[in-house]
Amino acid sequence: MTSQDRTSPPQQQYAERSYRSPAALVGGALLLLLGLWLGGDALLRGDVHTKLTALFALLLGVPLVVAFTLRPLVRAGEDRLTVRNPFRTITLPWGAVEDLRAAFSAEVFTSGGKYQLWAVPVSLRQRKKVSRQAARGSAPRPRFGLDADAGPVPRAMADQTLDELREIKERATHRESAQGEPAVRWSYEVLAPLVVGAVGLAVMVAL
Repeated sequence: MTSQDRTSPPQQQYAERSYRSPAALVGGALLLLLGLWLGGDALLRGDVHTKLTALFALLLGVPLVVAFTLRPLVRAGEDRLTVRNPFRTITLPWGAVEDLRAAFSAEVFTSGGKYQLWAVPVSLRQRKKVSRQAARGSAPRPRFGLDADAGPVPRAMADQTLDELREIKERATHRESAQGEPAVRWSYEVLAPLVVGAVGLAVMVAL
């Protein structure tokens, strides 16, 4: 028996997948540009009180915009699911994930509770549109004479994302490296400037 025969084949590796909301990214970038333009103008041209007010307003506003638009992310790795929400980052080994659902919001369930997936927004309007297209038979048809029924059933974006996450979970849930307990970390890099900005702005408004 050769050494190659005695060596077991390497375990198949799966590419890490990341999910974010394109609409939130675009909206957040526009809000940041507007806020920095207005705040920068006040910092350059205002008096001392106006400059301090603008500074604290930026310290409050920029972290809020970043937290709710640019920060949310869902990353599906081979062994764990990472959920980055506005103020917390939740790391979930796939073995700890019990279910993934999307009703009015996308959520992941564990034995200890549930966590919302901010990066996977659920659009009821998109679901209705997809349902109407399916009912009318207006979903994209396969070409080259293939049977129209062979195409996939149309799904809303959030539902497609959760289907993919469930598939990854099923592959990983019994793997030893995918076991463990959920870990939650508060995002102090967002919360600290936000608190400073809120307190400072309240003081400036009261003066």
